[in-house]
Amino acid sequence: MLRVAVEGGGCSGFQYQLDLVQTAEADDLRVETDGQAALIDPVSVPFLKGSEIAWIDELAGAQFVIRNPNAATSCGCGVSFSI
Repeated sequence: MLRVAVEGGGCSGFQYQLDLVQTAEADDLRVETDGQAALIDPVSVPFLKGSEIAWIDELAGAQFVIRNPNAATSCGCGVSFSI
């Protein structure tokens, strides 16, 4: 499963941490859509509320993209953001 977290850092103040894990932590929130599951730790939930996570496979490369309505600004690479 994909585990998503928000950590302090990056060029805009916060950054996303994405990991592939076999099992959830005891306090993880499990979100499932169309048979795909993501895990979010409880501290990151308010930062990610309403976000969409998509896998984008384009000519320039493949990556997860997070569309976060809580982010006021984000860096050019899309990895860090501010609120």
